[in-house]
Amino acid sequence: MDGGKAFIELRDRLLREGVSHAQAPQAFQWPAVGEFNWATDYFDRIAAGNDRPALRVVDDVGHDHVLSYATLARRSNQVANFLAAQGVGAGDRVLIMLGNVVALWETMLAAMKLGAVIIPATTLLQRTDLEDRLARGRARAIVTDRALTEHFAGLPCAPIRIAVGDSAPGWVNFADSEAADAAAPRRAPTPADALLLLYFTSGTTAKPKLVAHSHSSYPVGHLSTAYWIGLRRDDVHLNLSSPGWAKHAWSCFFAPWNAEATVLAYQFERFSAAALLDQLVRCRVTTFCAPPTVWRMLIQEDLRRWPVMLREVVGAGEPLNPEVIEQVRAAWGLTIRDGFGQTETTAQIGNPPGQRLMSGKIRRVDLRRIENDRAQGAARRSCEYWEEDFIEPRRS
Repeated sequence: MDGGKAFIELRDRLLREGVSHAQAPQAFQWPAVGEFNWATDYFDRIAAGNDRPALRVVDDVGHDHVLSYATLARRSNQVANFLAAQGVGAGDRVLIMLGNVVALWETMLAAMKLGAVIIPATTLLQRTDLEDRLARGRARAIVTDRALTEHFAGLPCAPIRIAVGDSAPGWVNFADSEAADAAAPRRAPTPADALLLLYFTSGTTAKPKLVAHSHSSYPVGHLSTAYWIGLRRDDVHLNLSSPGWAKHAWSCFFAPWNAEATVLAYQFERFSAAALLDQLVRCRVTTFCAPPTVWRMLIQEDLRRWPVMLREVVGAGEPLNPEVIEQVRAAWGLTIRDGFGQTETTAQIGNPPGQRLMSGKIRRVDLRRIENDRAQGAARRSCEYWEEDFIEPRRS
């Protein structure tokens, strides 16, 4: 079966039925595919001749970069061919340690196209953390910002080292990818169960553990996340997460692009509620996800002063207290919907659009169910690290 076609058919059915909470579960059935590469079989297919914006990266000093679906497909081909020229191939593990910069999305798509395995890493990792990740992750390559290359000096593993932003001694300059061939890289078919992502959990209560995801578990699985958020084609979606954590892949990569929406990424040095609200208005954001910490900061402002175009607002990490939900509803006429999951999963529990909301329903029923189920017992610990790692500051 054509994995890309099967995925798109399922996605289209879910987007059509997503407005009806009663109909969507009956219309949904996971596709049975033996081979599937989300970047080549899905993303490149919807990107062909598609000039709609796929990615927009803005920051707090005025930079604003927009790439269309077609442009991003071409650029990720170039980066894939560039990585292949450095020696990266199928099954090789690539540690990607970048902030919200365009190169992050280009590199993730490129690695996927090659059949390489992605090890996402937050930019706040220290030398001991990196040594552990390189060793246990068996990394063959590193892609990181020029300013962070010094953290890897003298560390073994990962003989292929690529610096983004500028050249560094002993590192290949990512800018060289701009001269690479833009044709799709040659590759063997990708088994849907082949390894795609290796995440290290936060290690809040113990040593970080490795979590593996395949070419189906996250790319296809995040249809559940797109459904929970209520994403539609042509939405502009902003999710406040730091790269390196699973929630960034959830809502800054797979879920929005599964719906053919625009991913908006906001890079800031120091968080400001007013500045974030300005971006919501300026960039005409229609769907927005933030952790409770951010929502509690936002309501310190007079939200009525910002004429947002939001249609859906969601929170993740822990249940929001009713007072915050009510203040947002009073200002914008929108109800924040909760959702939960963990690094090992996509969206598991949540209030999707169209479902009748009952205050505290998830808190009373579903979280108690998780607590009583040993197989899901890590969910609350995973939610804890979402809360603390959503809005990491950029390292100077």
